[in-house]
Amino acid sequence: MPDFQLALAPKQLTQTINPWSWTMGNVSLFSINLGTSKAPGVESRVLNEVGTYGRQLGRIGEALATVIAWAESQGMPGNKAIEELKLQLEHIDVIRREEGLSAALPAATAAVMKG
Repeated sequence: MPDFQLALAPKQLTQTINPWSWTMGNVSLFSINLGTSKAPGVESRVLNEVGTYGRQLGRIGEALATVIAWAESQGMPGNKAIEELKLQLEHIDVIRREEGLSAALPAATAAVMKG
């Protein structure tokens, strides 16, 4: 009688480890895992209770813009990193306005930032 062989798996079996998730189990159609956290519980609570990374960075940008505006009104000399940050903050405001949102920078701060 001839040998009977049934291949239930390919000779080489690979699985792509992809951080992009499309699961429907938790009502989450899409999530991105950018790495591990030393305190995932804290990170999760901060995102849920404080705000997204974008919102947190937005608040930091607003605070820095206010400090920069004050420092410049006090005669702070120019600095390349500060000028680049100001350009980024202005660009964010342009994008926000284009998307129908209010500008992130307070009007008075934005006026000083452009000066």
